[in-house]
Amino acid sequence: MKLLIVESPTKAKTISKYAGKDFIVKSSYGHVRDLPVKATSRKTDADSMGIDPQNNWQANYEVLPGKTKVIKELKDAAKKVDSIYLASDPDREGEAIAWHLKELLQNKDIDFRRVVYHEITKKAVLEALQNPGDINLSLVDAYKARRFLDRVVGFKISPLLWKFVAPGLSAGRVQSVAVRLIVERESEIRSFIPEEYW
Repeated sequence: MKLLIVESPTKAKTISKYAGKDFIVKSSYGHVRDLPVKATSRKTDADSMGIDPQNNWQANYEVLPGKTKVIKELKDAAKKVDSIYLASDPDREGEAIAWHLKELLQNKDIDFRRVVYHEITKKAVLEALQNPGDINLSLVDAYKARRFLDRVVGFKISPLLWKFVAPGLSAGRVQSVAVRLIVERESEIRSFIPEEYW
């Protein structure tokens, strides 16, 4: 018996019709694990951010709120199978979900395979199941870099926004660059000295 994990429960229903009786098809309902959810205004250290830049970027992932039941169901299903096929979406986030699931369900007796398909048709799903691969760790690393950058930049800037603009606002890698461009432009405007010429 094999366990096939997809992101969406709707996809799980459709794909279970295609996969056949050899597969138990379950859904992860999207992401199952992430860095700690909230920053605090008093903490900006590794415990608060969930990563430690000083310790080889060690990450402390947590099961997302409300996902404990889903993880338990997946772990129970994993006990009944010899292999797990991770069929989350074929993008960076999907690859990260597959990696997190493998980390959570890791068992020396279970073989993990990555399944990628670009359309939910019987032909595409069966072809993907017949040609499984491995998790693309380069995509996982890209996901981690993005999340880490969000944390390092966001957790340092957001408390300033709370203090000077409004509580609850957040800033990340994108907003911080935009703010810098605005500040630089404003500095140029203020330092401009008009000169009359003919």
